[in-house]
Amino acid sequence: MTTTAPYTLGIEEEYLLVDRDSGDLREAPEGLMAACADKLKGQVSPEFLQCQIEIGTRVCADIATARADLRHLRRTVAACAAEHGLAPIAVSCHPFADWKNQPHTDRDRYNQLEQDLGGVVRRMLICGMHVHVGLPDDETRIDLMGQMSYFLPHMLALSASSPFWQGQDTGLASYRLTVFDNLPRTGLPPLFHSFAEYSRATGTLIDLGLIEDTTKIWWDLRPSHRFPTLETRICDVSPRMEDALSLAALAQCLARFLYRLRDKNQRWRVYERFLINENRWRAQRYGTSEGLIDFGARAIIPLTQAVAEIRELIAEDAAALGCEAEIARLAHMAEAGTSADRQRHVHAEAREAGKTDEAAMRAVVQHLIEEYHLDL
Repeated sequence: MTTTAPYTLGIEEEYLLVDRDSGDLREAPEGLMAACADKLKGQVSPEFLQCQIEIGTRVCADIATARADLRHLRRTVAACAAEHGLAPIAVSCHPFADWKNQPHTDRDRYNQLEQDLGGVVRRMLICGMHVHVGLPDDETRIDLMGQMSYFLPHMLALSASSPFWQGQDTGLASYRLTVFDNLPRTGLPPLFHSFAEYSRATGTLIDLGLIEDTTKIWWDLRPSHRFPTLETRICDVSPRMEDALSLAALAQCLARFLYRLRDKNQRWRVYERFLINENRWRAQRYGTSEGLIDFGARAIIPLTQAVAEIRELIAEDAAALGCEAEIARLAHMAEAGTSADRQRHVHAEAREAGKTDEAAMRAVVQHLIEEYHLDL
């Protein structure tokens, strides 16, 4: 097998900043962003809303390097936030905050987004995790994007961390996507047969001045504009760092697995986006609890079974990439349930203990603060 593909990793995460005692959202003080920027240099930046902060690892050769860098980033943000009485939470929706009360960051890019997208973008009180996997060339990235889309619902199901919105239980495991999907150019990527076809399609919007470049295309999976990577964007951000690393390892292994098939003149079957979207919805609605469709078997199977089958497919890749422990953890994640399940459990326990609904929501935020620090 040709071994030119590096499969390097990069992880980006968005966090919300909350008052350490009350759990209320807080805007990032100027001193906090300055301290983070001084200690983390180019690895931290503000996000669209002033209560958000974004970090990104360096290019990592393997999951062990990614763990060390991500731990450093999470620790540093937490330490800087603590100096201002704040704490970061790695969750895709704040349980009770109102988006209408959150000002956006005064930067040219974000001001332009508000002008272009209007009220839709003002609701973007959501956070996600993006995983970059290095691949050798543009044609490979486009070819693998079409095949890897099949596995996106599985990753969403495992990552779901946004059951609450504005103090209400939405009934969904990942409410984040219902907000994000209101933006244009989101959802599953279209199926392209070459990089030239992709470039023609995206170039049409660029040539018309509708977008300046492909950073304004927000599909669940896309070729990165800035890096020679395939960027997985479907995941909710994970409160627990080790869960995030397992999902990153899964993206890395799937890319290597599909590249191995390509190298042997084989490929994963490409299903209609209509069908994959049905699994995307099931993952969004139920997380790990109700299973996904196995299109080959024409049956709904438990996520534990689907994860076991994926682990078997990528066993060789996990061994080669040194992430067998992280891939093994996926079985526990599928069995034990998601952050959404844990948040609902904390809320229910608080209510059973006689706390008001508001106090129960604040208990959920305290739980999320604790989970952020769990693996640090």
